[in-house]
This record gives sequence, structure tokens and C-alpha cells, in this order.
Amino acid sequence: MSESLFEDIQAFIVEKIGVDEVEVTQEALLQNDLGIYGDDAVDLIVAFSKKFKVDISNFMVADYFKPEGLDMLGLFSKGTHRKNLTVGHLEKAVLVGRLDEEVINS
Repeated sequence: MSESLFEDIQAFIVEKIGVDEVEVTQEALLQNDLGIYGDDAVDLIVAFSKKFKVDISNFMVADYFKPEGLDMLGLFSKGTHRKNLTVGHLEKAVLVGRLDEEVINS
């Protein structure tokens, strides 16, 4: 994949969530590694869609990101497995113009 495209996505994520750019690798998990969840995840995905012209109409945010505030003691996460979404998946989405299960699993 294009180094320039990755760098554009990396810069976008750094600007939106304030992480250090060395943390934003193609393998970085948005929720587990970068700490993106809840409303921040929704905001990031919507902004990503607009900036990179990616159709997100079939992307189920709740499958990939936990909600905010419900899990302070870890009581609600038991048995709840979220699917993984990486920066590399976002890169693939830009190349095909959509973010959905088919793109993520290809």
C-alpha cells in the first residue's frame, strides 16, 4: 500500500485523537492500542469517511468499539468480544472507497 496514503491516515489519526505518531502503525488496533472508543470512535470514523471519501453506511461501529462510561469496573465487558479494526483496515477502505465487513476481512 502507498506510503503516502498511510502517512495521510497516520497524520489524520494523530490530529484527531492526539496520540504520538509512532503509535499509529498499520497493525495498530484502534480501540486496544490507540484507546479509541465510544463517541470518539464514532466521531473519528465519520470524519475519516468525509476526509477520505469512504462509504461507511454498512459499517457497524458497535461491533468494533465499546461504548463510553459503561465499563469503569470491567463488569460489562465480560463475554463481550469486539472485532478488531486496524489502521491498515482504514487504509484498505480508502483504496476501495468503503469500510465494511467485506473490506475488513479481505
